[in-house]
Amino acid sequence: MTVVKTSLRNFFAHKGRMALSAVAVLLSVAFVCGTLVFTDTMNTTFDKLFATTASDVTVSPKAAKPDDTPQNGKPESLPASTLAEVEKAEGVKSAEGAVGSTAVTVVDHDNKNMGSSNGAPTIAGNWTKNDARSMEITSGHPPRGPTELMVDADTADKHHLALGDELRTISVADDFKARIVGIATFKVTNPGAAIVFFDTPTAQRELLGATGRFTQIYVTAASGVGDAQLKQNVTRTLDGTYKIQTAKENADENRKDVGEFMNVIKYAMLGFAGIAFLVGIFLIINTFSMLVAQRTREIGLMRAIGSSRKQVNRSVLVEALLLGVIGSILGVAAGVGIAIGLMKLMSMAGMNLSTDDLTVKVTTPAAGVLLGVVVTVLAAYLPARRAGRVSPMAALRDAGTPADGRAGLLRGLIGLVLSAAGGCALYTAATADKATDGSLMLGAGVVLTLIGFVVIGPLLAGGVVRVISAVLLRAFGPVGRLAERNALRNPRRTGATGAALMIGLALVACLSVVGSSMVASATSELDKSVGADFIVQGNQRIVPQAEKAMQQSPGLAHVTRYKELQATLTSPDGRTDGSGVTAADPTYADDLRRATTAGTLSAAYGNDAMSVGSDYAKKHGVHVGDTITVAFKGGETAKLKVAAITDDDTALDQGARYISIDTMRKYVPAGQVPPNTMMFAEAKEGEQEQAYAALKKVLDPYPQYQVRDQTDYKQELKDQVGQLLNMVYGLLALAIIVAVLGVVNTLALSVVERTREIGLMRAIGLSRRQLRRMIRMESVVIALFGALLGLGLGMGWGATAQKLLALEGLNVLDIPWPTITAVFIGSAFVGLFAALVPAFRAGRMNVLNAIATE
Repeated sequence: MTVVKTSLRNFFAHKGRMALSAVAVLLSVAFVCGTLVFTDTMNTTFDKLFATTASDVTVSPKAAKPDDTPQNGKPESLPASTLAEVEKAEGVKSAEGAVGSTAVTVVDHDNKNMGSSNGAPTIAGNWTKNDARSMEITSGHPPRGPTELMVDADTADKHHLALGDELRTISVADDFKARIVGIATFKVTNPGAAIVFFDTPTAQRELLGATGRFTQIYVTAASGVGDAQLKQNVTRTLDGTYKIQTAKENADENRKDVGEFMNVIKYAMLGFAGIAFLVGIFLIINTFSMLVAQRTREIGLMRAIGSSRKQVNRSVLVEALLLGVIGSILGVAAGVGIAIGLMKLMSMAGMNLSTDDLTVKVTTPAAGVLLGVVVTVLAAYLPARRAGRVSPMAALRDAGTPADGRAGLLRGLIGLVLSAAGGCALYTAATADKATDGSLMLGAGVVLTLIGFVVIGPLLAGGVVRVISAVLLRAFGPVGRLAERNALRNPRRTGATGAALMIGLALVACLSVVGSSMVASATSELDKSVGADFIVQGNQRIVPQAEKAMQQSPGLAHVTRYKELQATLTSPDGRTDGSGVTAADPTYADDLRRATTAGTLSAAYGNDAMSVGSDYAKKHGVHVGDTITVAFKGGETAKLKVAAITDDDTALDQGARYISIDTMRKYVPAGQVPPNTMMFAEAKEGEQEQAYAALKKVLDPYPQYQVRDQTDYKQELKDQVGQLLNMVYGLLALAIIVAVLGVVNTLALSVVERTREIGLMRAIGLSRRQLRRMIRMESVVIALFGALLGLGLGMGWGATAQKLLALEGLNVLDIPWPTITAVFIGSAFVGLFAALVPAFRAGRMNVLNAIATE
């Protein structure tokens, strides 16, 4: 009990010094809990939606999968006669045919795409009684003919649609207009999909390209008949060519697809939270180390009057426990706020998430508090051990004199060994022949070098800080030298403070190098390999109407079609590969100049000919002249002769197997021919600008597709990588904020530790302005020390990662010096910002009181 009382007294006596450490714990726990609450809420939203929309039993084609569109752009369907068979099954109360497709684009009278901007699909279908379970018509009536449609209320609100407005629907089967005659509102939360309904004949004709077919049959059980029993009855009635699912099985299948996506988001965000926790550990270690050093005399007196080492040790750990509990509890509350903020952000982006579905599982606060407390106590363990080793004789020494101010020789040796081992691992990764092998070594190298630099940080602090000080501080005379010596007086503290900043900046530098190298490599590859003037593609395959418009566009020397087909290849060694083939016009050999290791690419577009990639050829022992059996999905089986082997040392179309459009048409029925994945075009000599403008004009009615010349394509690639990096930088900002708190805390505690010293310096003539400048300079040096280590380490990681990317065709290493320089300079400003409050407090000290401080 005495230990607990002592710990409570010390904790509340130094609560101001504990505050920043508590904030670090709070932020880290908040990010973890916010991530869990946010992803659980999204799962709840989808679970409610799937549970509400699933009928008792659903009958669909055997090959149908959620959110999967067949290669011909039309959903898998079953004959309408199946509906009559299902209705005869025992225990069926009612059955209705449904039509649904996500391979559509809906545009308004201003030619604006009505689809969601957040990646959610546009869904078109017929209005059924099953839809009425999750939606209710709040305006107008259901569609009754080919010129009428109904839209969901969320889409109507977002795009300011009203009854009578005309919308145009574009599908592979047709392109038609209809007016809004009804608006239906979701009874549950709609995650953001845009939904339009037609009458059944129109949906069949325009979405499936044929009447008398459905994509699903919804079956309702008679009273007293369970779903499982109903499924058995329907299964006995039908043959085995259909997929028959209960409501639970249907919901589980949909939930699985969404769950996989949500898990990626969850674990990625938790990974960044883990980085913040790692940085927070340095802050907590520094805080308790300095508190222990400042209380050396007090601890020595406690030991002199009978306190054992274990009691002193336990006293510090109890303080850490209190810090962890308080920070974690506040973090859990803040995490719920973060989750709500993320939901609001997603709503602004088009994904509707209601706070009514806010899900806080019991495990979430429990995990947050447990994680926060465990991390805090573990971080405080080493300072607690040092406190336990304080001898009674320490009561005779001045408080604040650290017994372990110099980094030990053993620590330095361990750091050097770890860093060297990490360097060897990075070198091995950079020289690996396979990306999979190199990735493992890269991961090992990153971990070892990071730990090595953290351990060796105090040893490096002496040299690096002196170099930085020589460049930056010598111009400030005695004040600059004082700042340098303050940064050097405790290398372990400086090393730990700089290491916290180092981690975040190392990741920033690494990702910057990787992102910049990817853009530079792709740009170089485009310049070298792409001969086409224009590339047309979008988030859906190119419908025949758009293909025809493109082919009729003036000023084009040629237009190339590019189709991806599902097929199974059997090589001469008898092994199969189901990754498909690419069918294109012969002009594609000019649009994308692929190097060959054997044969000529133009010959691959001949009759019953094909090409394969060099990796495939090596794996299966394929040579030019060999025959490969190609079984086309929905078509016949062909025996095609290998006319060329393309070099897979490229980032564009790596591993593609080419055949001609004419060869494809011999073996794939017209109804199974897929729309173009993308199309290419070359302008007539001297007409590039006119052809570009004309091509954009003819494709203007199809806003789902983008027309890009090579400059546009490079900029688009740069923007996409930039957006991804900005998102990652935003997540890393949490770790950097915690690191900044660490600098603030170190300086604040250092000012307290040096109170008497500061008073003496003021007494002999140091002005308040000089004192504040000294503390700010000390902070800048520590921040730049961490930045220098972090940026150097990160660039090493990034360069190694680029060597692995080179195995996938991304051969250019590009160091983004403007970004690296900006981050380094920004670190100096971070140091200045971190020193504002400690410097202000130091300047306000009363000189006489400071001198009299024990």
